[in-house]
Amino acid sequence: MSKAIAVLGSALFFVIAPLVLAGFVPWWVTQWEFRPAFFGVDLTRILGGILIIVGVPGLVDSFARFALEGLGAPAPIAPTQKLLVTGLYRYVRNPSTSRSSQSFLVRPFCLVTGVSSGTARYSGCFFHLFVVMYEEPTLKQTFGTEYESFRTNVPRWIPRLTPRRAA
Repeated sequence: MSKAIAVLGSALFFVIAPLVLAGFVPWWVTQWEFRPAFFGVDLTRILGGILIIVGVPGLVDSFARFALEGLGAPAPIAPTQKLLVTGLYRYVRNPSTSRSSQSFLVRPFCLVTGVSSGTARYSGCFFHLFVVMYEEPTLKQTFGTEYESFRTNVPRWIPRLTPRRAA
């Protein structure tokens, strides 16, 4: 895949995935109705907004790495040609999934709108199953021992405190 096509595919997926996962699905669940703040504490809404703002640069970085370093897109139909092990991937194996869809978009959305934690659980279950049942076996088959070394040294969801140094 050429770099231009990888950038285009990654950009397209960047628009589609967040719109569906952080836009349509939460709208479908909530109809954008704000409910009382969690635990009756309005500060939880502010915390949710801050988490969303903090998460966006990492999301952009992950999508850019897919296109520019991995020569692919974060969509299964356009996988990377190289295993991504730089940037945020030195801290956590799934930064775009764990950060964008769960930690910094869907769950903070729940905090901002006061919706039930069911939306957050949907996000966590969906992405965990996708990663465990499809992504990890595919990466192991594609990148072999390189992925096994990466998987052994970098946690799936909870980031390391120090970056992994490549061998």
